[in-house]
Amino acid sequence: MAFPEPKPRGPELPRKLLKTLDCGQRAVRAVRFNVDGNYCLTCGSDKTLKLWSPLRGTLLRTYSGHGYEVLDAAGSFDNSSLCSGGGDKAVVLWDVASGQVVRKFRGHAGKVNTVQFNEEATVILSGSIDSTIRCWDCRSRRPEPIQTLDEAKDGISSVKVSDHEVLAGSVDGRVRRYDLRMGQLFSDYVGSPITCTCFSRDGQCTLVSSLDSTLRLLDKDTGELLGEYTGHKNQEYKLDCCLSERDTHVVSCSEDGKVFFWDLVEGALALALPVGPSVVQSLAYHPTEPCLLTAMGGSIQCWREETYKAADGTG
Repeated sequence: MAFPEPKPRGPELPRKLLKTLDCGQRAVRAVRFNVDGNYCLTCGSDKTLKLWSPLRGTLLRTYSGHGYEVLDAAGSFDNSSLCSGGGDKAVVLWDVASGQVVRKFRGHAGKVNTVQFNEEATVILSGSIDSTIRCWDCRSRRPEPIQTLDEAKDGISSVKVSDHEVLAGSVDGRVRRYDLRMGQLFSDYVGSPITCTCFSRDGQCTLVSSLDSTLRLLDKDTGELLGEYTGHKNQEYKLDCCLSERDTHVVSCSEDGKVFFWDLVEGALALALPVGPSVVQSLAYHPTEPCLLTAMGGSIQCWREETYKAADGTG
């Protein structure tokens, strides 16, 4: 007699608080994993950018050079460079190892909400409240952008980059996808100011959050609405959303101090994770593991799955 195969275990959600780090940057505006998830960046309202090993809880380096609060940052694919943008309207390229400013790109007419490298880390894309996305050549000395995307009618809140596409969310209520291979622009109207947008990990879908306290999953190619996710609160702040490491769950910050997880296919709320008493300002999901970083006030929190045991036995 054959016994039935055990059911494959469902994906685990990061619901166990592993560490809280006081970042010493006044308010943490954004938290971002690096490309392999071993390190993270925190953007401070004290004008600094900090590099951490979040599971160990150690500060590795502080980057100073912005003239106003830092609003977003990203790491290059080879971990050698960082880019950041902020309230001083500048986009900064940093050398990770030395902590030095390599280039400071100026040209935006308002604060820079979002920055991303292209895949080769030869170009930085920055989105600003001035309604433009600007593309800066990291290797050239020329001060002006190599391209400006100015189709949005209001501020750019979110920019993401794939190998041949740029995905942009705007306060004008539209999510725009630039296909650089085809030289085409695709636009989908959501109607409410967009706070964050991202690609699914398989590249088939886009996730869009907006100020009507709703997340929408769209088919990337057709714009068809595949799912809507509600229950969280997002009516006034620019909050992050993402998909879990295996595209099984939709994840969002909330203004009521929680992080919400929904089952991607069914749309049902799977977990409302209580983080603290105020707005969850930002989040970052590990690229390959059920590990979540959240930012609230002046600190970040590191969350893992219930069964997690740290290599050093501190799980």
